Amino acid sequence: MKSLRQLMGFLPVLIFLCFTRLGFADQAYISVGNAKAKKTVLALAAPKALATLSAVANQISSTLYNDLQFMDIFRFIANEAFLDNSPTSGITLGSFKMTDWSSIGVEFLVKSAVTEDESNLLFEVHVFEVNSAKEVLSKRFIGPKTDLKTIAHTAANEIVRTLTGLPGVFLTKIVSSCGKKDRKELYIMDYDGTNVKQVTFHKSNAFAPAWSPAGDRIAYSLVTKRSNNVRNIDLWELSFATNTVRRLSNRMGINSGAAYSPDGTAIAMTMSFLGNPEIFALRPEAGTVTQLTKSFGFDVDPTWSPDGKWLAFVSSRTGMPMVYKMASDGNKLQRLTYAGRYNATPSWSPQGDRIAFAGWIDNLFDIFLMDVDGKKIERLTKAQGNNEDPSFSPDGNFIVFSSNRAGGKNLYVMNVDGTFVKRLTYGLGDCVAPKWSLPPK
Repeated sequence: MKSLRQLMGFLPVLIFLCFTRLGFADQAYISVGNAKAKKTVLALAAPKALATLSAVANQISSTLYNDLQFMDIFRFIANEAFLDNSPTSGITLGSFKMTDWSSIGVEFLVKSAVTEDESNLLFEVHVFEVNSAKEVLSKRFIGPKTDLKTIAHTAANEIVRTLTGLPGVFLTKIVSSCGKKDRKELYIMDYDGTNVKQVTFHKSNAFAPAWSPAGDRIAYSLVTKRSNNVRNIDLWELSFATNTVRRLSNRMGINSGAAYSPDGTAIAMTMSFLGNPEIFALRPEAGTVTQLTKSFGFDVDPTWSPDGKWLAFVSSRTGMPMVYKMASDGNKLQRLTYAGRYNATPSWSPQGDRIAFAGWIDNLFDIFLMDVDGKKIERLTKAQGNNEDPSFSPDGNFIVFSSNRAGGKNLYVMNVDGTFVKRLTYGLGDCVAPKWSLPPK
């Protein structure tokens, strides 16, 4: 197997990146739910930089623009409309005319500058609420010259957090199982589908990946052969901290569908070593498993609530596979869905108020949203092939999913209301079961 040391290049160099807080507001200025009806007008001024740093400044600015555009809450004023073109115009309050921006309809203005010292780049960012002539964010981001994208992504995260009160997704990752039918490996990519890296090399079928809360490990299932040449589905874990992989469970039968608890101490998963596929809680460090369900049907696809008190999962105990929830100790069982022939792969929102799932309807799978009590069901996709395996972004604004709408199965991301759909993967074979990481700490 290829050394994981060779794969560490995909991780952002956050350990070397820091920012200096120059002051910022402690309130949110944009309600994301309302912003979709009327987008906020934003101007992104070109960073101030010496001629020797102009290419660097352009790259940072381009990344920043792409990040903020991905949010689908901003309408950008074109550079050609800018009135503030004086070379003496500054980036701090009082060093430029705010009326140059209010007169062209700008609501929020981003001004910045790029400088350098012997080993690092310094990216200074100021964000202004134009109508009130108020500075709402002022920070300096410092990082290695070799990692311009991480500097820009970090700045974009801070801009989004300041304006919306929600964490930015621009340093998050998506993991997925990609390849041919019986030969799939795990791939990791940036939130927008760029910077794709293959991270497993088993030459088998690696599937159903799950991120640890810290983003330093991925649990996944792997089809393996026992000494008697009998195939088994084992649970493995890839660790980026120790550059190793290890087998977490190889009990007879199914060891699959892993989901880390929010505190990272337990993994909810399906096991069938007792005969019937049931949900168990595996505690890898203690080496213990606790059975949580017991039914005559199969129980699969567990997902934790953000507070760790509940698990949603799929069960066929009443015939057709439907979504249920239970307390994390297996008590307080409640059926959530009743419609359709097959409901699958629930995903709990980061805010804890909604669950996404795939449901079979009109002879296809589509993505649905519902409240955590099974009410207010919304259909997000329709008449565009099979749409499966939803996974929320850590800010709750987006859902990544697998779809065959363009032929083979690829990953797509959409707003949580089903709009602004973007394709993420190309040329990786069939990609399924995407999972979105939490933001790095």
